[in-house]
Amino acid sequence: MVPGAGRVQLKPEVGMPINTKKVLVGGLVAGVIINIIDFVANTLILGARMKAESDAFKPGMSDAMMAGNAVISYVIMDLVLGFALIWTYAAFRPRFGAGARTATYVAVLFWLLALIFTAGYRQMGIMSSGLWWSFAFIGLVNFLIAAWAGAAVYSEEGAP
Repeated sequence: MVPGAGRVQLKPEVGMPINTKKVLVGGLVAGVIINIIDFVANTLILGARMKAESDAFKPGMSDAMMAGNAVISYVIMDLVLGFALIWTYAAFRPRFGAGARTATYVAVLFWLLALIFTAGYRQMGIMSSGLWWSFAFIGLVNFLIAAWAGAAVYSEEGAP
């Protein structure tokens, strides 16, 4: 028997460091995509339904959710999500390889975390199950497109 054969390697091979510049560029691409899809979903596709359900829960809530400072925070949060998405992709690359498959793993991870974090809205009655599942579906599509686009921009060439 060959020494070490059949053992599970607990630590992956250490490759190049994460290319921070490419994470920033890919993260910006992903963040802009997340912002665009969120804007379309939250205003054009589900906006009226979201307004009706949130105002039924607490009158005036939808207006507060769309005030200037709130919208600015949504844009910033989506950009941060884009950077985190591509940083996570860059961290996954040495283990799972470069490309759309690894970007899909990262997108599904972020989507599952988002489902967990937003489940309380449904349970508290802020939104119906139907609206929550609509957001869940749109969120999956959003994370997939953003992760694929950001991953396409990311490379490890030129990493310090």
